[in-house]
Amino acid sequence: MAADQEYRSEQSMPMMARMLSAHHGFDCTVLFGVNEKGEVDPTMPVYPEKGKVFQEHHIPGLEQLAAADAVIFFPRLLTLPMGEREMIVKYIDSGKPILSLRTGNHGFHGALPYKIKGKPVDWGQDVLGGGFMGHHGNWHADSTRGILVPEQAGHPILRGVKDIWGNSDVYRTYPEGKGLPAGCTALVWGQPLMGRKREDAPNVALEPLPVAWFKYWETSAGKRARVFQSTMGSGQDLECEGLRRLIVNALYWGMGMEAEIEASRSVALVGDYQPLESGFDYAELGVVPKPVAAYR
Repeated sequence: MAADQEYRSEQSMPMMARMLSAHHGFDCTVLFGVNEKGEVDPTMPVYPEKGKVFQEHHIPGLEQLAAADAVIFFPRLLTLPMGEREMIVKYIDSGKPILSLRTGNHGFHGALPYKIKGKPVDWGQDVLGGGFMGHHGNWHADSTRGILVPEQAGHPILRGVKDIWGNSDVYRTYPEGKGLPAGCTALVWGQPLMGRKREDAPNVALEPLPVAWFKYWETSAGKRARVFQSTMGSGQDLECEGLRRLIVNALYWGMGMEAEIEASRSVALVGDYQPLESGFDYAELGVVPKPVAAYR
């Protein structure tokens, strides 16, 4: 699901789909957020603007979630028609694996109609184990070095993973002085750096926070879904082989295929991949609405 406005998921999710198909044999479909013309449009506003009619977001093809074995969620602050929200909720409540990247943990401004035993379910906090609570690092000014959690070195999601770095900053997902909610297990800590280069020094004034974890989600029918969240995952973050491997391993784990995770299996890029920089300065960055065919 490629439907954010800041971190170039419209480029990164097709790249991941090509890689998963070519090297791992998965049948992948990318569902894009589009405008009223049917164009992939990361420039659509997420809040009403004064004097303008607010356009709901739209993700064609969500009916395919019913047959999907796994979904990688990469939305941001979407307000979808209720019918589309309901299709997403059916998947979330199905017991199938849920993987979420970067802004996925604050993916829906229009709340999902999801309740269990009459209590509303919060997508970020309840399902994923941590919604967006602010930029712990310096937004668009520093970068993140991933530190594997030593106690989880033997976990299959970390098999073969090394050298994680990305030029996005660390998200905070829990209050200062607290930790991940019960049931969440951190896999990677994110250390903010002093700049946006891999070799930059750590910012010792900012403690590392979890940037990747796993948990289980109990559905309304008592099924246990495997959940993975990475708050790293911008288009340029995913130029990092270690981060791509982490996500691919998490996909295998989510589907109960951890025995098939191989440290040497390729996560190499397939074809040209030159993601644009993150941000909202669309004209400067060259981000414009494009037909779906432009991302094949």
